Amino acid sequence: MALTVSKLSTGELKVGMYVSKLDRPWLETPFLMQGFLIKNDDDIAQLQKFCQHVFIDEQLSKAPIEQRDNGGSASDKVKALLKETKSQSKKKYSRNDLKKLFPNKTLKIYETKTDLQQELSSAKKVFNDLSHSISDMMTSIRKGGNIQVSAVKDAVNPMVSSIIRNPDACIWLARMKSQDSYTYKHSMGASVWAVALGRQIGLPPPDLKTLAVGTLLCDIGKLKLSHDLLEKKEALTEEEFELLKTHVELSLTELSNSAGVTQEVVDIVASHHERFNGQGYPKGLSGNEIPIMARIAAIADSYDAMTSQRAYSEAKSPVIAVKELYELRGDQYQPELIEEFIQAVGLYPAGTLVELSTGEVAVVVSENKMRRLRPKILKLLDANKKPISNSAIINLMDTTVDEEGNSIDIIQSLEPGSYGINPEDIYF
Repeated sequence: MALTVSKLSTGELKVGMYVSKLDRPWLETPFLMQGFLIKNDDDIAQLQKFCQHVFIDEQLSKAPIEQRDNGGSASDKVKALLKETKSQSKKKYSRNDLKKLFPNKTLKIYETKTDLQQELSSAKKVFNDLSHSISDMMTSIRKGGNIQVSAVKDAVNPMVSSIIRNPDACIWLARMKSQDSYTYKHSMGASVWAVALGRQIGLPPPDLKTLAVGTLLCDIGKLKLSHDLLEKKEALTEEEFELLKTHVELSLTELSNSAGVTQEVVDIVASHHERFNGQGYPKGLSGNEIPIMARIAAIADSYDAMTSQRAYSEAKSPVIAVKELYELRGDQYQPELIEEFIQAVGLYPAGTLVELSTGEVAVVVSENKMRRLRPKILKLLDANKKPISNSAIINLMDTTVDEEGNSIDIIQSLEPGSYGINPEDIYF
């Protein structure tokens, strides 16, 4: 059956239409991330408050749509997505454009110093130590204790060093998200993505450490909010959404009571929910009013949230998440930073489980910078989903067909744990 999605301005909405997508990230609104049916005029009014246009799924709608922007068939959409993501690997901004964003910094060009197998062994210990440190810190905050900033810095420094050597190892581990303990797993993930983006830009190590600490502390204020609010499966009411937004102020209060916090870290925490077009919170800052480090953290925070499994939403695949961020460049996020982020994490980050056109299942070992859809992979399961023994790493840039002449392409990414596979246990 053809899948038809129409893009409508919020002024054209009617009761009975099914909203499948917004013109901004779901996380920046009180709406359900899975989509929802417009039940009354209040729903329309709330949509008009937060959005200029939305996307309506005609199959799930109970009201007719007069003006249609035909979305095409599902297969056409997949082809269009792949075509678009290919173009996203082509940078439109030069090194000089980046230097203008960081006029007082000397940007570096980092080289990968270790291979993934070598870096993973040390990165796993780094992640375990960092996870314990974050868990202890959050337990202390819940009990009324202060943030030990020096301990946080000590915990993130090995992670930053690992990303500088080879970002794929920490990216691999950041993909290992379980449904429990979301708060600290998200903090770790967002911190990794922020440092990876900073490395891609060429920020000096001290700035990468600032990004790591600041992004890690962005959501500490949520520890002061109720578990029921944070894990609510239904759409938040407007009052609940306003309460959720207070986590920024609560985070800043925690930082004000802690020694050794730099102004750059405070800026990251204060402004990571501000948006390039001025539609963020808490102050509605726009463009260059938003500290540059906070603009970086905003992208990392959003990407990690989009690719995480949560009580009220399914995790998006890395490809879909990148596509949505790309669509919001120049609107929610600074275009130059979005392009650098795509260069940094790619479409299939290391550690991503993927299904091939042959029916086999593999794990991405590393991206190919020139062709994002043809990474290096390690096959794990055969076409019958049975384990493969003695599998070798395959570069899809060089290997395009199997022994029988069948094309080898990635058809979809899979969530960690699919078919009982845990990539964290794979060390070649």
